[in-house]
Amino acid sequence: MIVSFRIIQSPIALAGLVSLLSGAVLADGPQAIATAVQHSGLAANAADIDAVHRHLHHVLNCLVGPDGDGFDAAPGNPCAAAGGAIPQTADAAMKMKLEMAATQVRGGSANANIEAAKKVATDVQAMLR
Repeated sequence: MIVSFRIIQSPIALAGLVSLLSGAVLADGPQAIATAVQHSGLAANAADIDAVHRHLHHVLNCLVGPDGDGFDAAPGNPCAAAGGAIPQTADAAMKMKLEMAATQVRGGSANANIEAAKKVATDVQAMLR
């Protein structure tokens, strides 16, 4: 199969392609946050501590991305396609808010008390909305 790259030889076409690709990557940050909000709710309503911890870890994976502090693919990564919200966020205030949420989630994931872990999930969900 022969593929022609003549269209990319044009600086205008190349700039448009780069813009389109970078926009697609940046657009995944809000999707990762939305998924983190969803899994915060699932953690807050879970019936047992294992489910709370699993969903909190999903939240952490969505926030930090595969190269982030605390990422672990073992419990699942519902944001595999979206990547992590923190690395995709350029706004300093939003990045700080996401980092604070990730810190809280790490604490909740380590807490064996179901009510305390669920409270973290509820607080993080409110923070991310």
